[in-house]
Amino acid sequence: MKQILQSLGDGETSLEEVPCPQNKPGNLLIASRKTLVSAGTERMLVDFGKANLIDKARQQPEKVKMVLDKVRTDGLMPTLDAVRSKLDQPLPLGYCNAGVVLETGTSGFEVGDRVVSNGSHAEVVRVPQNLCAKIPDNVDDESAAFTVLASIGLQGIRLVQPTLGECVVVTGLGLIGLVTVQLLKAHGCRVLGIDFDSGRCAMAREFGAETVDLSKDEDPVEVAAGFSRGRGVDAVIITAATKSNEPVHQAAQMSRKRGRIVLVGVVGLELSRADFYEKELSFQVSCSYGPGRYDPEYEDKGKDYPIGFVRWTEQRNFEAVLDMMSSGALNVKPLITHRFEIENAVEAYQALSDPAALGIVLSYPAPDLSRTELLSRKVKLNTPAAYQPTDVVCSFLGAGNYASRVLIPAFKEGGAKLHSLASSGGVSGVHHGKKHDFVHAVTDEAEVYQDSAVNTVVIATQHNLHAKQALAALRAGKHVFVEKPLVLTLDELDELEAAYQESGGKQHVMVGFNRRFAPLVQQMKTLLSASKQPKSFIMTMNAGEIPADHWTQDPAVGGGRIVGEACHYIDLMRFLVGSKITGFTATKMGDVPGIEITEDKASITLTFADGSFGTILYLANGGKAFPKERIEVFANDAVLQLDNFKALRSYGWPGFKGKKLMSQDKGQQACATLFIQAIQQGKPTPIPADEVFEVSRVSVQVAQSLRG
Repeated sequence: MKQILQSLGDGETSLEEVPCPQNKPGNLLIASRKTLVSAGTERMLVDFGKANLIDKARQQPEKVKMVLDKVRTDGLMPTLDAVRSKLDQPLPLGYCNAGVVLETGTSGFEVGDRVVSNGSHAEVVRVPQNLCAKIPDNVDDESAAFTVLASIGLQGIRLVQPTLGECVVVTGLGLIGLVTVQLLKAHGCRVLGIDFDSGRCAMAREFGAETVDLSKDEDPVEVAAGFSRGRGVDAVIITAATKSNEPVHQAAQMSRKRGRIVLVGVVGLELSRADFYEKELSFQVSCSYGPGRYDPEYEDKGKDYPIGFVRWTEQRNFEAVLDMMSSGALNVKPLITHRFEIENAVEAYQALSDPAALGIVLSYPAPDLSRTELLSRKVKLNTPAAYQPTDVVCSFLGAGNYASRVLIPAFKEGGAKLHSLASSGGVSGVHHGKKHDFVHAVTDEAEVYQDSAVNTVVIATQHNLHAKQALAALRAGKHVFVEKPLVLTLDELDELEAAYQESGGKQHVMVGFNRRFAPLVQQMKTLLSASKQPKSFIMTMNAGEIPADHWTQDPAVGGGRIVGEACHYIDLMRFLVGSKITGFTATKMGDVPGIEITEDKASITLTFADGSFGTILYLANGGKAFPKERIEVFANDAVLQLDNFKALRSYGWPGFKGKKLMSQDKGQQACATLFIQAIQQGKPTPIPADEVFEVSRVSVQVAQSLRG
């Protein structure tokens, strides 16, 4: 199927062939009929992509601070690599879609239903149920494609809370502004529209508004005074896009005492206290389509808000807009200035440079299920080479940031032959598949297990999928490399370990505990091996804060940060000691009334069969000025200290003064290369399976202990 993508690196817009997304529970698979190009949002994204690095930095100063912090902890080159990787990610464009349901993973919708959604510009989209709404029979697809965009204006109106007869100003008469004018008129308001474009002002007058044409040097404050009969307007909705602070300043000047100002667009926000203080004005920023936006419980998991407490959600705003279209109170046909077929998508985006452009509608072929390429979960990217019996023919499950930036390049550099790249939505699979010379991009992981050419599977998906996918790959006779963690529960571990034993250990099963392969850790291991005395460790992960609602913190999805990240240090200590773990104690920071303390502020002490012990301090409440990772070993009447896998210091260690690398090396390349060589040369797995299972079991048990 075809999909429109945009590069944040150079701003290039392209029409790509990508595999059809795999549907999942709580979602709809929709064949697009019409989509709307947002002249404001999408033009801004294209312009951002075309900007150079300096201009990009100026537009996002908060990201510059994050980059500088990363330079201090990780060094310049790793930071530049991370920035380039971020800008290299393809961006699916579009969020206003009208189409027909092909598959349903939820109740309330049926195959064949006409629906609107915030799906992207693609022939087939997968959208969560709460971001979809049924289209009334008397509303055509072209009009329905405006629903999501219109809901942005409607949410601004809901925040203003207009009453019959009030005077409301709409500053900025683009698509959202002109829709807002019509919706305000339907509320029984008197409306004044402000814009620099005479044509848009004329259109607003056709919708029943009075206007201020700034291109004719009309004074908006003076006109608003007359419009409000000298009392000041009741409310101002700002739908403009400009860096200027003037729209907010003018809104304050033209408002009555205790008037309301709502920002829907993007403008300068250097507010004057005097403007707001003297009139006791209220100012609020509207969030997209309405309540539920950016809430994963509502959007991703389909948990609706009770209507008695939240009357208007995103989905109910969609329905309200469609009802307005159905009744004739909202007419978007005059807003359409351009129409293109999806095959001419690049031309559609070139039309954004036309000052007269407003509504740009894309049309799609009628969904023909006999078109195999429409619903195909596989896209060929390159012609496969002739594989040799000793080749490691590798497929990847997951094409996210870590996989694309670290694992895939490491396996390619290590000599693996890259075959299929599987991703849930297909976009990242195609992009990174082309970049790294994969043969196929797929959205159905079964393609990977069933392909006889593939002998190795690398798993880099969300943590809750690791155990199931590793089990499927193992049972399919593949070697398995899992980007940590291996499992989230002990039941998963028992099942996986049993399957490994049943296979007779013929396949390699390894977790990407790369830190044990870091060159300075290998140096530490060599130094420690000369001493037979028990050793003491202090390992500190200055992990940094992650919001409590982030998926990694969810025990059912990410497993929590102990299972998902601290497992690295449990394995690292196990490796440096070279002896079995015999026990542990774990303590997390105490709860404070009214404050939820997550498990990522914890102390874990491990004991070993040889008498060694060590403490892992996994702390999310530290500062970035301190090293992110520090390892200290006390033994042999001396101390070794490793900072950020870049500098190893010796405090009295016999025959060793210390060592420093030019750049940080956490062992990712060595980890992948040794795994590949083990398969090629028939050597033992670089991390023995019993150690992988041991560390995984302890990691889960520690997390369970911290949760009580």
